[in-house]
Amino acid sequence: MTVTQLDVASRAGVEYVFPLPYAPRAVSAVRRRVGAVLATLGLPADAADNVLLVVSELLTNALVHALPPATLRLTSVLVEGRGVVRVEVTDNGPAAPGRPVDPDEHGRGLGIVTMLSARCGVQMHPGGTCRWAEVPAG
Repeated sequence: MTVTQLDVASRAGVEYVFPLPYAPRAVSAVRRRVGAVLATLGLPADAADNVLLVVSELLTNALVHALPPATLRLTSVLVEGRGVVRVEVTDNGPAAPGRPVDPDEHGRGLGIVTMLSARCGVQMHPGGTCRWAEVPAG
């Protein structure tokens, strides 16, 4: 798995791009890489934990409900004068309906993302879907 760091002057931050392997262990592998990136950003521990939880929920959602490939983008930016980490997971759109999902095991992820984010949403595009969240950076 390769992580790409891009300078994003228009967003006044640095962007990290993580391709998501379409495999059951991908989320934990990407979480470890994201944790290392967040350590370099100097976020307080609780803010870093919130970003990691949002990353996990959005990546798991892409693995379970969407078509590959998926890509995670993290950007540290200022929004309305406050630091946030913008988390974006882009995939190729909804997968065909599969087996039923157990509501006791699934279904709370987007609620968690909403609770931890200053703002979040979904952006549809011709090739798929981007789910995003802006998590306060401290």
